[in-house]
Amino acid sequence: MDLVNATITTETTNCTFDSSYRFIFHQITYSIIFIIGLVGNGLALCRFCRERKNISSTAVYMANLSVADLIFVASLPLRIYYYHLTNFKSPVGFYCFLTFTLKYISLYGGIFFLVCIAADRLVAVVYPTAKRLRRLSTARLISTVVWCLILTLSISIPILHRSSTKNHDPCLLDPSSQQNQGFILIVLFLVESAFLLPLFLLLFSYCRIVHTLRKSSPLIFRKSWEKRTMRMIYSVIAVFLLCFGPYHLNLFFYTLGKVGLIQNCNVSKLTRALQPVVLSLASMNCCFNPLIYYFSSKMFRKDAYMNSSSQ
Repeated sequence: MDLVNATITTETTNCTFDSSYRFIFHQITYSIIFIIGLVGNGLALCRFCRERKNISSTAVYMANLSVADLIFVASLPLRIYYYHLTNFKSPVGFYCFLTFTLKYISLYGGIFFLVCIAADRLVAVVYPTAKRLRRLSTARLISTVVWCLILTLSISIPILHRSSTKNHDPCLLDPSSQQNQGFILIVLFLVESAFLLPLFLLLFSYCRIVHTLRKSSPLIFRKSWEKRTMRMIYSVIAVFLLCFGPYHLNLFFYTLGKVGLIQNCNVSKLTRALQPVVLSLASMNCCFNPLIYYFSSKMFRKDAYMNSSSQ
């Protein structure tokens, strides 16, 4: 979590670790992510726009996912400059607020819209008669609600952080302060909950889908439509776990070590060493998401045809 990673001003006694490499590391990785994410999501969004007259509910969620990714990609030059600036001095308040907010928009956007895709496939496979839930108007309404939730969470965390600091500096936070420790743990709870609850919903949805497909068709891997559905299931779960799993697992122990609840020096060093890596891995979510669309494009077109023929 950048909010903790960029704001720590003290280290555990006799447990020093040189993490200055993270400045150049983030500048390199974010530059690569910027190029790949811009091209991938830009092409995906252009295709969504060209095919907007024949679009499915799943594609609506994928389009919103691409928008969230592009917002993050557009902020990467700011973040690259942020890490360049942090290497010499503390960035100004509004700059920190802006970079943190855009980062969380991508994080929550990626998580929540992947869950929307899973729920949409659950309705399509397990509850095929509930066509009302897969109407384009319903998908757009759900996407609007999700965006409101994303923006609320993304803006509230930097605001709460700013109000908790003595000098109202959103970039400097002393974890030894009891007041700041309470705030850090609250943010940790919110961030971990925003990962674990969607993860549960994601796994529940896809377990139900796999069970239904296997029960209805023993030759599941021989049917093209079911094969595409399984491919999408595996790709979404892989992206979700690969990008967000290591980040949130490391974040949990990293934060507890920073506030002094875990005082094992080896754990502290390991989590600090991994933090830049898992943070960049979470950011790579915007590069992997377009692949979900490309691997499932035929399924989207079939959904769109079925939706148009049923209306």
